[in-house]
Amino acid sequence: MNAPEKSPATAAIASIEHWVGGKVVPGQSGRRADVFNPATGQVTGRVALASTAEVDAAVANAKAAFPAWADTPPIRRARIMFKFLELLNQNKDALAHAITAEHGKVFTDAQGEVSRGIDIVEFACGIPQLLKGDFTDQVSTGMDNWTLRQPLGVVAGVTPFNFPVMVPMWMFPVAIAAGNTFVLKPSPLDPTPSLMMADLLKKAGLPDGVFNVVQGDKDAVDAILDHPDICAVSFVGSTPIAQKIYETGARHGKRVQALGGAKNHMVVMPDADMDQSVDALIGAAYGSAGERCMAISVAVLVGEAGDRIMEKLAERTRALKVKNGTELDAEMGPIVSSVALQRISGYVAQGEAEGAKLVVDGRGFKGAQAGPGCDNGFWIGGTLFDNVTPDMKIYKEEIFGPVLSCVRVKDLKEAVDLINAHEFGNGVSCFTRDGNVAREFSRRIQVGMVGINVPIPVPMAWHGFGGWKKSLFGDMHAYGEEGVRFYTKQKSIMQRWPESISKGAEFVMPTAK
Repeated sequence: MNAPEKSPATAAIASIEHWVGGKVVPGQSGRRADVFNPATGQVTGRVALASTAEVDAAVANAKAAFPAWADTPPIRRARIMFKFLELLNQNKDALAHAITAEHGKVFTDAQGEVSRGIDIVEFACGIPQLLKGDFTDQVSTGMDNWTLRQPLGVVAGVTPFNFPVMVPMWMFPVAIAAGNTFVLKPSPLDPTPSLMMADLLKKAGLPDGVFNVVQGDKDAVDAILDHPDICAVSFVGSTPIAQKIYETGARHGKRVQALGGAKNHMVVMPDADMDQSVDALIGAAYGSAGERCMAISVAVLVGEAGDRIMEKLAERTRALKVKNGTELDAEMGPIVSSVALQRISGYVAQGEAEGAKLVVDGRGFKGAQAGPGCDNGFWIGGTLFDNVTPDMKIYKEEIFGPVLSCVRVKDLKEAVDLINAHEFGNGVSCFTRDGNVAREFSRRIQVGMVGINVPIPVPMAWHGFGGWKKSLFGDMHAYGEEGVRFYTKQKSIMQRWPESISKGAEFVMPTAK
């Protein structure tokens, strides 16, 4: 494992463009946004922001490429995915370097992100099997019936800043392997990995126009939602935007899968191993600076577990190794942007004002403590609250930062009722040694992804990702077999031949005979 190279302060500012029709296409809108290294606060790039006309051009390329790609046998599409998989494995560290440079998460975490994305590509390599339909011989006398799954056409993905490699790979490998063409609109905060993946797809032999990248902001998203030639949109982001994208896309006749926000709880039962529970909470709350939709942001401490765990939690939170993500021993890096840092700091102030006990205040952390050159970066330390109540803003809303709120409850029923009452239902965890507690918790909790002694229960590539309630708008989860269904439509075919057709017109509803 090689640590990423540290860029000199005088490094040239990169121009980050679109990828359309198999090549880099310079932005023409005249609008650009700064791309920062969050650890230093230095501007490292200027990303193009697409106009409606530029989105139209990308969609036109994708539309032109669709017929031939859809008609390509699935096994040949899978072979390109296998080559892409090989290239991804050869370039894992390069992708992780790019993530750390623009997002700020520590290098080892970035490597983990790339690996989880690679898992989806491995799954997509099995597309010949995944696209198999059903067949019924002699469904009626002289008649057979079978089903098959066919691609939708041009599909699009709108992805967030927190996983610039993994989340796009939740979408495009399955969509492309299934025979669709794809338009990706990544976050303008960390856009470089999208172009790196496009280049690797090109080298893998993917035909021009099958995968396209339009950099941009809200204007590009609106153009995607309005475009009549885009059949489906997959989105990951905050709940208000997810709901708007779902409603707007559906109004335009598109298939939409919109994954929204989260407020993930971890229940610690009195019988749980307290050291393991502390380890789990520290990693799940502060890993990637809490900028994960599956981060644990609420610890639900049951009975005596509260008093037993708080001192250890505080000690570990204060001892977090908050450093530049290029340092291999770093446990937490910076916040992605100054705007996000201000928002998180505001939540900490709000929690204190509402009466929660501020056990560890990360606002006192200074960039200089993170390492050389970090004075102007976007830094906050791990923050820990105790005695948080359900009426507080820091409990109700998604903070998306390194802030852990502890809620005290008397028993399992109160813990389950508390979690089920929340508007989000993305992920949840329960730490216990009791099998019956684990079983009852798993069955009764109203959350889409559940971990038992697993703090971040992100399903593996073949199972599919998605929450309940206001954490998911749409009918199908991301990737896995649910992803295959999202990016394809079923066709049912009934067939018989003249020799088996009776003479005369039939005026009644056909039935099995």
